[in-house]
This record gives sequence, structure tokens and C-alpha cells, in this order.
Amino acid sequence: MHAQHQRRLVAAGLATAAALILAGCASGDPLAEEDGGESSSSDAIVIGSQDYYSNEIVAEIYAQALENAGFEVERNFSIGQREAYMPSIESGEIDLFPEYTGNTLQYFDDTASVTEADEVYEALVAALPESITALDYSEASDQDSYNVTAEYAEANDLTTIADLANVDGEIRVGGPAELEEREYGPTGLEELYGLTVAFEPTAATTAEALAAGQIDVGNVYSADPNIAALGLVTLEDPEGLFLASNVVPLASSDIADEIAEVINAVSAAMTAEDLVALNQESVDGGSTDDIATEWLTAAGLV
Repeated sequence: MHAQHQRRLVAAGLATAAALILAGCASGDPLAEEDGGESSSSDAIVIGSQDYYSNEIVAEIYAQALENAGFEVERNFSIGQREAYMPSIESGEIDLFPEYTGNTLQYFDDTASVTEADEVYEALVAALPESITALDYSEASDQDSYNVTAEYAEANDLTTIADLANVDGEIRVGGPAELEEREYGPTGLEELYGLTVAFEPTAATTAEALAAGQIDVGNVYSADPNIAALGLVTLEDPEGLFLASNVVPLASSDIADEIAEVINAVSAAMTAEDLVALNQESVDGGSTDDIATEWLTAAGLV
């Protein structure tokens, strides 16, 4: 039995004993009641998310699924970039986090060269520290991709990233500021595809910057509904610049076995199309709570 689970059972037993003692006394002890509240809080499974609406939706789905199964949950959403939250997962401050296989693998092993979904997952499992367990990954993915407008693709006869080598003049590549330092950013484009590009961090969403003509090529997550809404063209990646990045729950190893059945069922049910649809509902103004509840109900998981 895991140490954290043992602590929860001990805490539950102490709480029951305290309740029986209080029931037999003429008056209660306020301090004992406060201690009981703290014990309950410490039992909660802390679920985190990135500061990204798509990731937060998946985190909320995990939270509601666990609550429906009788677990106590604490939400710690919108934390930020991987460098900000991964140490908290490693230390056990965060118990569960929806992540993406390829990008997480590159975080722990920047020399990884596998690109297919199964291989990436296996490499990730091997690269994770002992304190983190990867539960089952989902068919759903939200991975980096390079996109252009339909007009730019037609004008330059583009279907793959490699075709950008035939474009005359400067190629302006845009994305979030951190893209400049990522393995699949300008350096990766040069090393793998022989491209020299001008990087421009995008202030608005990258898809909108593309549509406005502010950049020529944009790094857009594959589950972004703006790809379809704005008629963008996703360039194929024949050289494997991007690793497959399927949604994968990272759990504290102390509680992974306890929550695996519930969370693996979510992973099994979620498709790539589901994730795009969930994101579209958010773009349309739906609340994260409602979006998660509706998906879990439709999937027969609550």
C-alpha cells in the first residue's frame, strides 16, 4: 500500500475516533473541529493545469470524474508553462496533471528522436522520474504544428514544411515567445529542414496573426478550432520535427494506482475530434465546468 494512501486511512480512522469521543462529551472542542478540517483538506487530490483553456478543460474533466468516483479534489489551474509547474509534480505538491507526451518527453530528454505515438509514450515512461507515473495516453492530441493561410499555401505551392525551402524572400515564423528556444522552433527548422527564418513572437493568438498577414508561418496547436474556422493549412512534417503529443495524465506515483481506473477511462473515451469540439465550445463562451460535465455525461462516465 502506498505511503500517502496509508496516511489517508490513518487520518480517516483518527477522524472517526475523534467524532465518537465528541459525541460522548457534553461539549465539543473547537480546536478538534479545526484539526478535522485540516485533515480533510490534506486528503484532497490536487489537480493542476496549464494556463491554456484546452488543458484546463481536460483537467476539469479529470476533477469531475474523480469527484464522481468519491475522491476529494482540489483544483490548482492556470499555473503557466512547463518549467513553472513540473517541479511541483515531481515533488508531489500536484498529484495529477494533463500533459502531452511529445513535449513532456523533450522536457525530460531533449535528445529524444522517436516520433510515433506508441514509441514516444514508451520513451516518456522511461524518462520520467520515479515520483511521476504516466497513466494511459489518449488518442486525443494537441500538438504543435506549422500552419499557413490557404492563400500563402497556394501562392507558394506548399503542402509540407520542406516546401518552404522554395519560398522566395524572408519567411516570418510566429508563435509564443518560448517557441524561439524550443527544439522545434527556428533552430529545429534550420537543422532538420535547412530553413533560415525570421522569428516573430505573436501578441495575439498565432492563428489570428496568420489570418491578419502579420506572419507567414505560425506555430498553432493541432486542436485549435481556429485552424478550421480560418481555413488554415497545416503543413505536413515528413522529417518528424514534432513528436507525437497525445494527452497523457501525469500522476504522483504515490496515488497513481488509486486513480488509474477512473482516469484511464477518460483517456480511453476522449478522441482527437472530441478535443477540438471541446475547445470550440470554450471559444464559443461555454464555461469549463459545463463543458466538462457535458462531455463526461455524453461519454457515459458520470
